[in-house]
Amino acid sequence: MHRRTLLAALPVLAAPAIARAQAAVMRLSHQYPPAHHIAKLLEAFAADVGKRSNGAVTVQTFPAAQLAQPRDNFPGVARGAFEAAVDTNFTWGNTIPEMSAPTIPFLFTELDRIRKFPGSEAAGFLDQLSERRGVKTIGWLFTTRSSIFTSGKAPLINPADFKDVKIRGINPLLDTGLRAAGAAPAATPAPEVTQALATGVLDAGLTDVSAAVSRRYYEVQKFGTVTPYFCVFTQVYVNPRWFQGLAAPQRQAILDASGAAETEAMTLTEATAAAAIGELRQRGMTIHEQTPAETAAWKAVMQKPVIEAFLRAAPEGGQRALDLLAKL
Repeated sequence: MHRRTLLAALPVLAAPAIARAQAAVMRLSHQYPPAHHIAKLLEAFAADVGKRSNGAVTVQTFPAAQLAQPRDNFPGVARGAFEAAVDTNFTWGNTIPEMSAPTIPFLFTELDRIRKFPGSEAAGFLDQLSERRGVKTIGWLFTTRSSIFTSGKAPLINPADFKDVKIRGINPLLDTGLRAAGAAPAATPAPEVTQALATGVLDAGLTDVSAAVSRRYYEVQKFGTVTPYFCVFTQVYVNPRWFQGLAAPQRQAILDASGAAETEAMTLTEATAAAAIGELRQRGMTIHEQTPAETAAWKAVMQKPVIEAFLRAAPEGGQRALDLLAKL
């Protein structure tokens, strides 16, 4: 049963009953800087939970990796060190390789298909894999389908331009496509990329266009190529033992607020990405928006090696993940 309807059969309690439930605190760790659009959406989610629960659940957000680094979010929530966290789907890396399916280059970037993902069989399949690792998914926030490849010395326009470029990597699986183009990817957590670019540890960056603004890439990079490279979702998850220990109305308030955030993310992400391109230009970056022919050239080089690596990394569930995405 879908997570937002699992409590539908329970009797609806009046607001005073919610107020009488023991107050709960939900500490939520995330990596986004406060100016990022997903950080703002998580603040709105926190306020919505408080409103829907009549104050019986307080969500405390910890942005910019203040509570835990991205690599520590899943272990921290699973063991109960804090109640909730968010991560981009690809953060799971080889722990749950199937999570990288939406992020395979140029595979899943059409908005009408992306809108169908939350609540879909594809999302439910990934939810099950997460639950086996000790966390419960409560939401999928659409984060980007518009990536930017930034550089300092020359723009990255053609696949040949990647040769020997030290670029921000995503994870070993997805970095296969960058290596196929001749780049030298180095997996770098998002909060560390700007500094790595500033000091020359990296030559080039890879992020969503909104993050290029909020993380101030324009201060350390001159050029940016905007491309429909991949789709990224931000997964919101909680400790299942903590969640089940809440009163039913408290759980329902969290799920309802999560559903509202999923819907809002679709509009917010698209609007923020469109505005970000203009702001990067205003901040002095030379922005190139990829043509369909250039997209096809990148796809021809980068997609197949990633799909092959994906299926090797996920021999049991990889093809199923691809098939479920193809149905959307």
